[in-house]
Amino acid sequence: MNAFMTKGTFDFLKKMPEKHPNIDFFFMRENTSTLIYYEGEKKNIFASGKEYESVTQSGTLQKNGYVVMNNIPVADDGKAIFEDKFKQRRGNVESAPGFQAFRLLRPKKGNTYVAMTQWASESDFDNWKNSDEFKQAHKDGGDVKPPAYFLDRPFVTNYHMVDMEG
Repeated sequence: MNAFMTKGTFDFLKKMPEKHPNIDFFFMRENTSTLIYYEGEKKNIFASGKEYESVTQSGTLQKNGYVVMNNIPVADDGKAIFEDKFKQRRGNVESAPGFQAFRLLRPKKGNTYVAMTQWASESDFDNWKNSDEFKQAHKDGGDVKPPAYFLDRPFVTNYHMVDMEG
């Protein structure tokens, strides 16, 4: 499965469902910026945006909730190791209260993967982040030096879903 996303103004992006009624879009806001996301097998409809291939996924994306995207730059020779580590550790997040969906997205161009989780609320994510399960899943991380296959430090973006039907 492929995933596609782009950023823009809400006024411009809100017209996309009218132009492409067969696509199930997900709208997310971060401060004043809007991101639109969709999944499918077809080609990217965005003039400028990012294309990904889903490496692993669980859950069903919802039209409401809180999304956390961990953007992780990975060197070419480390991609297989990185993907394997994610496949091995992803299971414990799925049982967390408020968990809705997970996607590990491999970039079709560039080296920045996106590990995306969706939660029912921001407080559900905060509870997970403070849990023993989170600490166990991220025990190799913290403030230590990133693994050699990381090209740069990962960064996180957070979004609130925008319910276009409500």
